Amino acid sequence: MSVTIDKIDLEKIIKIAEKAGKEIMEIYKKDFQVEYKDDKSPLTEADLASNKLICETLMELYPNIPIMSEENKQIEYEIRRNWEYYWCIDPIDGTKEFIKKNDEFTVNIALIHKNTPVLGVVYAPAICAMYSAKQGKGAYLNGKKLPLYINEKQGDKLYVVASKSHLSHETQQFIDNLNANEIEQVSKGSSLKLCMVAEGSADIYPRLAPTMEWDTAAADAIVREAGKMTYQFNSDIPVVYNKENLLNPWFVVK
Repeated sequence: MSVTIDKIDLEKIIKIAEKAGKEIMEIYKKDFQVEYKDDKSPLTEADLASNKLICETLMELYPNIPIMSEENKQIEYEIRRNWEYYWCIDPIDGTKEFIKKNDEFTVNIALIHKNTPVLGVVYAPAICAMYSAKQGKGAYLNGKKLPLYINEKQGDKLYVVASKSHLSHETQQFIDNLNANEIEQVSKGSSLKLCMVAEGSADIYPRLAPTMEWDTAAADAIVREAGKMTYQFNSDIPVVYNKENLLNPWFVVK
């Protein structure tokens, strides 16, 4: 069976994210151990439980679609470069926020076609926010079509969102140089920053610091279906996926 996006049931992907969110919240409510991976990034039992549930369910539903996840061993580029479709998963984006217990973490499931995100589900279980999008069908937050807000006066006041745990000097410099009479800057954890631009509560999200493809893929699908774009820094070229190096370039969502 060849895969096409029409054969993917978005509601089923939403249900997977909800189930993963439920497991995560059980662990969130109690004391949990934090380990550190080789790259010094934190890992909890919730990351692993969420990853297991998502990967196993996707393999049952869509056995022909390969999976790339932050918590799985990465497949060699020579193999994955030939993938037409694949799942790109971050079982918990914002593990640092999860550990700090500030509620700003998300479950991220994206479907990538060649190098473009065409379906995305981002679920923030602690705040019951479910973002979803499918190419050509629009983007939604808890069933409401995005964007929810439109800032008609960006020259007067610009709403900027930036990272809570990873705000780089370069990003702050970029924000300080933006062309607007007034800039309101907010900090947010995880892929919720991209979702804020999609919903219109932020006008721009600059990220002049490292991220990986799974950090952005699901929310990027939502951004695009909401009529916005994730551009490579200082260009009008969209961010692309399934690169040989899975590190994203610096980018600006607007």
